[in-house]
Amino acid sequence: MRYTDIAIIGGGLAGSTAAAMLGRAGVPTVLIDPHQVYPFDFRVEKIGGDLQLERFARTGLAESVLRSATLDGENWIARFGHLLDRQPSRQYGIMYDALITAVRDEIARPAEFICDKVVNIATSSERQRLVLSGGEEISARLVVLANGLNVGLRRMLGIERLVTSFCHSISLGFDFVPVGRPAFPFAAMTYFSERPSDRIPYITLFPIGNRMRANLFTYRQADDPWLRAMRRNPVETLNAALPRLRRLTGEFSVAGDIKIRPADIYVSTGYRQAGVVLVGDAFASTCPVSGTGTDKVFTDVSQLCNVHIPAWLATDGMGEEKITAFYDDPVKTECDAWSNAKAFNFREVSIGSGPYWQAQRWARFLSYLGRGSLRRLQRPQAVAATRTGNQFRQRPQAADRA
Repeated sequence: MRYTDIAIIGGGLAGSTAAAMLGRAGVPTVLIDPHQVYPFDFRVEKIGGDLQLERFARTGLAESVLRSATLDGENWIARFGHLLDRQPSRQYGIMYDALITAVRDEIARPAEFICDKVVNIATSSERQRLVLSGGEEISARLVVLANGLNVGLRRMLGIERLVTSFCHSISLGFDFVPVGRPAFPFAAMTYFSERPSDRIPYITLFPIGNRMRANLFTYRQADDPWLRAMRRNPVETLNAALPRLRRLTGEFSVAGDIKIRPADIYVSTGYRQAGVVLVGDAFASTCPVSGTGTDKVFTDVSQLCNVHIPAWLATDGMGEEKITAFYDDPVKTECDAWSNAKAFNFREVSIGSGPYWQAQRWARFLSYLGRGSLRRLQRPQAVAATRTGNQFRQRPQAADRA
């Protein structure tokens, strides 16, 4: 029997981040996952935006982990074949397996990694017992379930999943390659749908290393023939859906396999139990279109590891009243509600057919256009001010030398 304070089941983003944080805090922790090296998985491929980066920073890992990612610096916003804005951008592109590797590199003792699979779990208000596939047993004060979509262990505990929106969206990932020239004219671009009937909210293009990655989102059923067409003839199918995209990208091709991932939105039920806490997708999912899944992960893990676990370990027991404090944490509940609302709102704004949603689409278009126009007007003034400032600073230096 191995004894520890915290046992984390699942070595994806939530579990690996929690293990790294707890190790830094000096909390004896084991992270259990069947993959010594995390395999390719089409999930998060970029982290960005001030709010999301701020949430990542609360884990204490952002600075070191993002050294492995590619910063774009500027993101074009476009629709109808027109460039609306060139936004300063802090988007970091990184494949999910590389992200997990970078996070796991931050795990240090007293946290440790066990490459194995949990096959049985028993919980109580004192200690929790795990049985691994190799026969080893682990006793922990707290179990953190961070195993994403896997349901086997949760069902052992009577925790079920309630789907609130089946196949809410579908994500597609592929490499986007310029034809007839070495590079695209932009560092990154977000191109919004031209017609709601195409059921595409947007495509985002961003760099990872020396390649341009594309994440395309659609609101369709998993058996929609359009998805088969994207696999067989991706360039022709994409040009039919976004016919004016090429005005900005020029001719392009699609390289490698097209990864397709349908996403249900679900919540867990029966999770308020002694001895075990759920984080990330193990607790509830969101829609990848909204880009808030990593916000939820970073919020869950930072609140759990920075606030609740230190308080729980300071006193005996691990009863339900302790665990409930995490689920009722106002920082967590606010982030969960914001993410869920954004998932449903984004879908309606993208494909809603009524006059209200049409007005919302045009409002978004005009907002980006207005900000872009203002930025273009300010840019020459900023350049002129910089030149004047440089001349002003140079004069005293010249006088000093004289």
